[in-house]
Amino acid sequence: MSSVRSMQWIIILTVILIITAGGAVVVFASTGEDTGAVEAETHILKFDVSEDMSRFVFDQSVVFEEDGMPAYGNSFITQGYIYEYGAIDATSGVLPNGEPEFPEKVIGEWTCRGYFVGDGAHTTSGPMVITTQLYNFGDELGVETLVTEGYELAEIDVAITRAITGGTGQYVGAAGEAHQTFLGFNATEGVNLRLEIDLETGSVLALAK
Repeated sequence: MSSVRSMQWIIILTVILIITAGGAVVVFASTGEDTGAVEAETHILKFDVSEDMSRFVFDQSVVFEEDGMPAYGNSFITQGYIYEYGAIDATSGVLPNGEPEFPEKVIGEWTCRGYFVGDGAHTTSGPMVITTQLYNFGDELGVETLVTEGYELAEIDVAITRAITGGTGQYVGAAGEAHQTFLGFNATEGVNLRLEIDLETGSVLALAK
């Protein structure tokens, strides 16, 4: 092998592209022939969410005059309970006083912030809000979390796809898609949601093994 050819091969072997994504460093190496790429692993994560409407707070200055309901552009924050998958139906999950209906099946806390779109709270079809949702699993805050962003629909039993934007703990560097279905309203008039998440752990965790 000529010295020029040898030098080119060495350069190709030592090319490393470092991409910072979601606070984690992903390393790719190229050999020019076989990249040795690590395929992303896919893990299916499923759970339900039941909103405690007593913790829903919205901007009182961006509302419809006739009923005071949130209008387009209104910002809000709300919280609720994360349940085991299938633990709730369309109307269960939170008692009228805001306590969880099935405390033994609660696996975390749900926090959601965002903005009303469409026709605000009067929306009957299509996107009603654009939100960031934080799923905090377990009792300790911030130790094991997952975050998604995207649209939420006004229609019941219609799935919408959301983006996974990161997480902590075992979900560091997480990516993929979340499929959310609006089930109905619980006793506090909060929403009940069902999440099925195609979670890609990616190259970061695979390389770390």
